[in-house]
Amino acid sequence: MPEQRSILVQPLPVELKPKGTRNDINLKSSFYASPIHNNEISDKERFETFIKLTKNTITNGNGINLFNPDYTGNDQNPLPNISDVETGGGGLPSTPYTPNLTSPGPGSVNASNQPEYEGSFKEKENISNFGTGLGGLVSPSETAPKIVEQTKLGQYIMGKSYLGSDGKL
Repeated sequence: MPEQRSILVQPLPVELKPKGTRNDINLKSSFYASPIHNNEISDKERFETFIKLTKNTITNGNGINLFNPDYTGNDQNPLPNISDVETGGGGLPSTPYTPNLTSPGPGSVNASNQPEYEGSFKEKENISNFGTGLGGLVSPSETAPKIVEQTKLGQYIMGKSYLGSDGKL
């Protein structure tokens, strides 16, 4: 969350300034039918609406028929578990973290013709990704349950997915 309070609906008290100040009487007169001025919406109501609209399955939203932002997975689309990723040739990735780096061969553009990559990679324990946190090697099946525990807009922590996601408590 930002260090300064963001205005959602309820503005901060007017602070007189030499070069311009918000005039609530003029705003209410100009926008008399606004749900803000009629007290139909408030900061609390906006927070609750945000949670209601972003939890559980969202249907018909922005070109995506079904989308679940709850990080819970389902039978058809379970949470990814890095250790379950099948690797090899025939279009499979080289590792759970990289695509197959081999060419399908002369004259082919078909991924099913790719042989298994026989080159080397760094050992997982020796990879240090840029940035902070647990790194890009942590499986979503491990991190998702912690992310979904956050249910309020104000609970989010700047620079972290959840408390402890930076490797610190």
